[in-house]
Amino acid sequence: MEEGTVRSQVEDGQALLTIDRPAARNALSPDVVRGLRTALARAEADPAVRVVVLTGAGDRVFSAGGDLGTLPEGGYLTGHALRRAYGELLESLAASPLPTVARVNGHALGGGFGLVLACDLAVAVDAIEFGTPETDVGLFPMMVLAWLQRHVGRKRALELLLTGDRMKAEEALRWGLVNRVVPRAELDAATRALAGRLAGKSRAVLALGKSAFRTAEDLSMPQAMDFLAGQLSLNLATEDAAEGISAFLERRPPSWKDR
Repeated sequence: MEEGTVRSQVEDGQALLTIDRPAARNALSPDVVRGLRTALARAEADPAVRVVVLTGAGDRVFSAGGDLGTLPEGGYLTGHALRRAYGELLESLAASPLPTVARVNGHALGGGFGLVLACDLAVAVDAIEFGTPETDVGLFPMMVLAWLQRHVGRKRALELLLTGDRMKAEEALRWGLVNRVVPRAELDAATRALAGRLAGKSRAVLALGKSAFRTAEDLSMPQAMDFLAGQLSLNLATEDAAEGISAFLERRPPSWKDR
């Protein structure tokens, strides 16, 4: 366990990364963004970690997004670099070779909503809300929009972005923005169960599959079919594919080598 704006704890193959600024609604200060990127890189380098779970401290807010109360020091270019660092964090979560799961314990707004969208899967408490309320203070959720437009249709994405309206967790589930919505008392169990299923898979195969998924998103269908045929050939050449097939035929649990 580490102390600071981001806490990290590894247990049963799951690295739990916690934004620990409950008094500031777990806002994404520069320290938080740096801390999350460092903790994610550390989890990826640890062979004992098989899945990353991202959450916020407390039970009210997952993250309220950018820290409007803290202006960056160093001028315009420094501020721009810090905003780009947030975008790089989202890219790192999505491109991580490890599966990433958002444990959405409270409201996810603005940049916090972006964190949920960048994670592979999400489990949310039923009483919380999602949204991009930046337009209410004269800002536009520029970086979050790239992730939202990849999750929902144009009309729905623009409705959220332009109005700043919030959506309930059940609506987010219907829109495909989260995978599970549960009562607060069941959040930990539901998140651990989902993350545990991911932790039981081959780390190498899931990393290959995640990378293929992201690449195929931006290809035409013929291009995707050609690309994915090659990825399947790579998959079949892995030791874990041979082990998985052997285990299936021998009716035993596989023993992954993660290669």
